[in-house]
Amino acid sequence: MTARTAIGAMFFVLAGLLLTGCAVGPRLDSASVDTQLTPSRAVAMGKQVSGRRVLWGGVIVSTTNLKHSTRIEVLGYPLDRTQRPQTDAHPLGRFLVDRPGYLESADYASGRLITLTGAVTGLHAGHVGQARYVYAVVVPDHLYLWPADSERNGSGLHFGIGVLFHN
Repeated sequence: MTARTAIGAMFFVLAGLLLTGCAVGPRLDSASVDTQLTPSRAVAMGKQVSGRRVLWGGVIVSTTNLKHSTRIEVLGYPLDRTQRPQTDAHPLGRFLVDRPGYLESADYASGRLITLTGAVTGLHAGHVGQARYVYAVVVPDHLYLWPADSERNGSGLHFGIGVLFHN
């Protein structure tokens, strides 16, 4: 093997590792979830959705710590192949996540991305502003809070030559 061939092979191995690293997500088990059920469809179907497992994600609207649980209001979006919410797509409706125990509301803050699997436990009548709104409620099996720097669309990997200034 010549030095040139070895360098070429090393380049392809490193490029493959970099591309694999860009596709990292929570990898939640989607084997038993209802892929056709969205938050708005769940509300339209009513009580018959109770018990169905879902894989949903979106942008956190608010987080409220209750006596024995934490309630997260989420604006749902379709998920990409890495299970990351696609915030540039049309929203799928709002839903509530009721997780037993305490979650730090500073971590689960408004604007953060979240992906989860869990069972729909029913519907909850509430309000968005002054408008009445019915939410699907999910108790999660697994909850993935996306890193804060992943909120922007696209990869954090950039190539180029130049100077970058930040305030």
